[in-house]
Amino acid sequence: MENAVGEVQNILVLGGRSEIGVAIARELLTPSTQRVMLACRQPGESREVEASLARNGLRVESVSFDAADTASHAGFVDNIVEGSGDLDVVILAFGVLGSQEQCDDDSQSAVKIAHTNYSGAVSIAMEVAKRFRQQGHGRLIILSSVAGERTRKANYVYGSTKAGLDAFAQGLSDAMVGTGASVMIVRPGFVHSAMTTGMKAAPFSTTPEVVAKLTVKGLRAGKRIIWTPGILRWVFMVMRHLPVAIWRRMPMG
Repeated sequence: MENAVGEVQNILVLGGRSEIGVAIARELLTPSTQRVMLACRQPGESREVEASLARNGLRVESVSFDAADTASHAGFVDNIVEGSGDLDVVILAFGVLGSQEQCDDDSQSAVKIAHTNYSGAVSIAMEVAKRFRQQGHGRLIILSSVAGERTRKANYVYGSTKAGLDAFAQGLSDAMVGTGASVMIVRPGFVHSAMTTGMKAAPFSTTPEVVAKLTVKGLRAGKRIIWTPGILRWVFMVMRHLPVAIWRRMPMG
């Protein structure tokens, strides 16, 4: 659990190869941090990430986790807690971007994205929340996206999963009030990462490191929702209310 001055000791990254998730974990590290667990489908492929986090006194390890295998999630959390003790911070950072064109041609591609990004996220978040209630503490960071604020025709399957996840996260955040635990929602804009390689950057694009700094700053300030960068909050306040005829003609739509 967190030490007497609130420094995080155990961190779990769900989506252990996520550049944003790992950047947040790195930003959270203090000399008091004892363990970072990187949960991903292929733990053997995370050795380079493990090495990037390694430092004296810190145990970094990759563990097997399949977001789509929801039946395994309860046992996964039990095993993590049995091996590491209480969870201080859990970062829910996994997700599938996919191709809208492929979804248009193959409905099962859309179903796969929806199942992983929404059903898988809901499943593991509920198990983490249950554990947090038992502990009486813990902080869950859920990576949403501005793509869920108003879905675009260019990626409406992905955007719809983020819209659903964001709504779920808001409800879970309210439900955790009074338990000693909390949920924080992060809404990044376009982030330069392996997932977006080759894509045209949107206005106000950012990096995993910037998202991480703003996330940890928000976490320490007790924020419920943060936008990265912050200006996107005001941009989408306008975008959300644009007439449909205008929205459909916009290049980003």
